[in-house]
Amino acid sequence: MDVTPLIPADRQVIDSYGAGGFHVSGVAYAGAILVFPDGTLPWAVTALAEVTAESLAPVVARGDIQILLLGCGRRMQPAAPALRQALRRAGIVVDAMDTGAACRTYNVLLAEDRRVAAALLPAR
Repeated sequence: MDVTPLIPADRQVIDSYGAGGFHVSGVAYAGAILVFPDGTLPWAVTALAEVTAESLAPVVARGDIQILLLGCGRRMQPAAPALRQALRRAGIVVDAMDTGAACRTYNVLLAEDRRVAAALLPAR
């Protein structure tokens, strides 16, 4: 029995991650990225300390994201309370975790057709 979830071909699936970047739906990205079900963008942050509501404006601007997975790198670190509050006001719940867990969780939630995005720092 195949237990691999069926994901529509037009969706952005995270194929792999590493210290330098990511492969999403067959495309290589260096550095941090924002992944949405229908597209992937470079993200101009290099460390968790640089993650602010302003740096996540593309997520908020979409208006259709309910869950944001924050990939913190090799180790999980909590998101700043001010960041959590700003995203909550926009109707977005942020869940911080290590980048590997964020990639795997994103793919599962995508397969469930959830309104999810991922803000991912490389696993350095």
